[in-house]
Amino acid sequence: MTVTTPASLRPAQVPADGMYEGRRTLRRLPDGWQERPYELLDVVPQGRVIGAEIRGVDLARELTPALRAELNRALLEWKVLFFRGADLTSDQQRAFALNWGELENNPLLARGSADDVARFEKGGDATPTYENVWHTDVTFRERPALGAVLQVREVPPFGGDTMWADMAAAYDNLPDTVKVRIDDAQAVHDFIPGFARFYGPEKLAPLQDRFPPVTHPVVRTHPETGRRMLFVNTSFTTHIVGMERAESDRLLGYLVRQAHVPEYQVRFRWQAGDVAFWDNRATQHYAVDDYAPHRRVAERVAIAGDRPY
Repeated sequence: MTVTTPASLRPAQVPADGMYEGRRTLRRLPDGWQERPYELLDVVPQGRVIGAEIRGVDLARELTPALRAELNRALLEWKVLFFRGADLTSDQQRAFALNWGELENNPLLARGSADDVARFEKGGDATPTYENVWHTDVTFRERPALGAVLQVREVPPFGGDTMWADMAAAYDNLPDTVKVRIDDAQAVHDFIPGFARFYGPEKLAPLQDRFPPVTHPVVRTHPETGRRMLFVNTSFTTHIVGMERAESDRLLGYLVRQAHVPEYQVRFRWQAGDVAFWDNRATQHYAVDDYAPHRRVAERVAIAGDRPY
């Protein structure tokens, strides 16, 4: 009689806290959210869960209440909206953003035509970029921005794309054991780590009292859709409250890497005059720094948000 030896594998182990292959849950809409057609604009999806080009809307014109409502629904459903060839003046860009609330100033960024217009001139002899890391804007504020409207005014001959990641999808795909650890956790956010790599104490120290460290939930709830989303990022999140430093660093390292998953992302290749409008509550973004020595010039206005919960 032939005896069959059971198959066996040699011992092997990849590092703990990795992100492993396999099918991921890719849910674009919140639970109970019904897919409905748009009546006043055309939506051209750019990604599975995030990113859509909007056609048939002139951003330079005043929005009617109905059009504003449809654009807001598109923003909630797609998280970042793209408008090709908008070619807005700074005042028109500001007027469009004001449909979603008051605009905020950021003294850490170069000023454009007004205090609430930030100007980014990168490449050539400009200061090295500090946007090529996955981050959510100004989480060091007590009320981080609701969203932002960015227009690229000068594009390099190649490169200079921007990427966005859906942090609700990132949360959906966390193991249940991780969700249990973070669902009620709080983390501290501070502007200094993200900017100290580029600016000295003489620029940052005068702003310390204006921007003290703040605490936000590790998982925030979207105030309009109710979705749960990861709300930590590499630039500004320093530690998780109540954890030893080593444990906090290990867990935060794992959480911030979730934005790196391509299935949660959309990538946009700019042309001069294009506009992107994103939900800063639901996303992280990354400006790809691959175009030096060529220039890339953009202007951004940010809309003040609410206190995360």
